[in-house]
Amino acid sequence: MKISENAKKAIYIGTICSFAYFAVYITRNALSAAAPQMLAAGYTEAYIGSVSSLFFVFYAIGQLINGCIGDRIKAKWMISGGLLLAAVANGVFPYLVKTPNLAMIVYAMSGFFLAMIYAPMVKVTAENTEPIHAVRCSLGHAFASFFGSPVAGLLATFLVFQSVFVVSSASMVVMAVAVIVTFIYMEKCGMVRYGQYTRPAPSEQEEEKPKAAARFGAAVKQLYRLQIVKFSLVSILTGIVRTSVVFWLPTYIVQYLSYSETEGTTIFTVCTLVMSLTTFIAIYVYGRLKRDMNKTVLVMFVATALFFLLTYLVAQPILNITFLVLAIMAANGAATILFSCYCPSLRDTGLVSSATGYLDFLSYMAAAIANVIFANAVTSIGWGNLLLVWLALGVVGIFIGLPYKRKHKASA
Repeated sequence: MKISENAKKAIYIGTICSFAYFAVYITRNALSAAAPQMLAAGYTEAYIGSVSSLFFVFYAIGQLINGCIGDRIKAKWMISGGLLLAAVANGVFPYLVKTPNLAMIVYAMSGFFLAMIYAPMVKVTAENTEPIHAVRCSLGHAFASFFGSPVAGLLATFLVFQSVFVVSSASMVVMAVAVIVTFIYMEKCGMVRYGQYTRPAPSEQEEEKPKAAARFGAAVKQLYRLQIVKFSLVSILTGIVRTSVVFWLPTYIVQYLSYSETEGTTIFTVCTLVMSLTTFIAIYVYGRLKRDMNKTVLVMFVATALFFLLTYLVAQPILNITFLVLAIMAANGAATILFSCYCPSLRDTGLVSSATGYLDFLSYMAAAIANVIFANAVTSIGWGNLLLVWLALGVVGIFIGLPYKRKHKASA
């Protein structure tokens, strides 16, 4: 069966971007996977929570800033530069134990550098592939992000925590080189071009403003029509679950379910491996619901609330962790629709990178705040009551997911 030129181009772009994002998520999950070892080594939950929260703050701010920059600078420089700089910061972090404040800042900087990658990646994919291929490439990015978690857990199973950070950094250096080489080839072959989509023309009322401001205003209005407000709320809520709840999952398994550190790390690896299937499940549901993003998001949040409720009610460890994983997967499903279907569909606005960076900013800023709250809540109210807080997130998601008159569909 002959592969079309458009499909071949999508395979090249999707493959290199997915592998790069896979390396990013191994690194992003290194701290979470290594947390049980670090606690045993004398680090406190409060310190690890603070490190994680500052990381997410820098990552969130980085998404906002780098997303805007990504609409102006070639993707190959943003992606490879982010990988290299993050590799250095992440690699030296565990060796700054004598200066914990400096270690915290260095790790936070790795978050800012990692934020140079995703938004430009979505932009270059959306602008150089057909809509159906752009969605499928974004699914590859999502799968890579979910699969990075179990790999980080696997590293933590066999390596001391310092080596987990070093190995994850090495993977990013390799991918930085691969990105540069592959993108140079794709640019020479005409697979990747830049500046193909510009911001919408301004209306008559906006033409009186300076040209750049008028075009930006027209693009923002178009984003509003495409439900950017609703999907901003989806980003905030799913960011808390898919980032902060998952971050505390290994600690939850050890402290609340009374497993040993080794068992906890192994269970976390298995759980995150199962979570990597979320992408395919979400898109299957999306297809069954006739590619209606609003309905799919609503179904995912209903499932999130239901499974968090079962997690709270069922104390048996295996069932408890099963329901918790299913709750996280359901929330991840809503995030999949957001980033794999909604964001690529915005290419005609000329602001794919900026919009994606903005949505990621909201997601991780919410996660950063939640991480501090969750760290303190474990001590003050206990894990059982914290499950009720997570249940409330699912209930709020149901209200966010309720359909409105305007509907926006993307091809898949």
